Amino acid sequence: MSIEVVAVLGAGTMGNGIAQVAATTGFKVYLQDIKQEFIDKGLSNIRKNLDKGVEKGKLSQEVRDKTLSNIITTTDLEEAAKTAHLIIEAVPESLELKQQIFTKLDAVCPPETIFATNTSSLSIAEIATAVERRQLFLGMHFFNPVHIMKLLEIVRGPETSNEVVEKVVGIAKMLGKEPIIVRDSPGFASSRLGIALGLEAMRMLEQNVASAADIDKAMELGYNHPMGPLKLTDLVGLDVRLNIADYLHSTLGSEIFKAPQILRQKVAEGRLGKKTGEGFYKWNE
Repeated sequence: MSIEVVAVLGAGTMGNGIAQVAATTGFKVYLQDIKQEFIDKGLSNIRKNLDKGVEKGKLSQEVRDKTLSNIITTTDLEEAAKTAHLIIEAVPESLELKQQIFTKLDAVCPPETIFATNTSSLSIAEIATAVERRQLFLGMHFFNPVHIMKLLEIVRGPETSNEVVEKVVGIAKMLGKEPIIVRDSPGFASSRLGIALGLEAMRMLEQNVASAADIDKAMELGYNHPMGPLKLTDLVGLDVRLNIADYLHSTLGSEIFKAPQILRQKVAEGRLGKKTGEGFYKWNE
């Protein structure tokens, strides 16, 4: 089966980014969310990204317009999914929520439809218990901002077929991504390493080792990271990072992944990073 229609479930930061990249590549894309206001916000973000690309000369007006014409929006899950060849779920990191969605999808999608989850840490095998087609189920972990970041982490579950992995690797390359293939393990490769570094940077900040800016600069200039771990946490969202840390701490049992108090406090206060205007940095100035 050739992949021509992609359904992206969730129009948030990751979902609208995935939809944009897929539509720019030429796929017909259904972008679905539970509320029209979420879809409108996602589309607005896509337009801003595309307009910026045109402004900088990285994108033609024709490609910009074609990308938008390739995107169909809906609040109806079945409408988005029933003709899709590939479904990429990008809803919040809740195992129960993801399982509920895939149970519904399993009942309405063609039997050959590939199911992918954009989870950054949850078990692929556990999410896949919601469906019968476990050989067609895998993880496609994109990185923010999706239209810029080259990495795509493909996570194979215990029952994922080799043919599906190969097909998704091909799709990743069509999307302009550099795929890596990892086994289904808590945090996979990227989140496990990234969270460990980010949490240690937070502990250093708690202990007044250095300022947030200088800790980040140490990794940017000393290790050639394009962005420091604290600024990256602000972009990802402190609440997202806390959820992943708690999950890894409970599943792996390592104190490396125990969330420091500074992270819990900021999340409790609603200082979640760029999306709220403040995290480890202030973004609204």
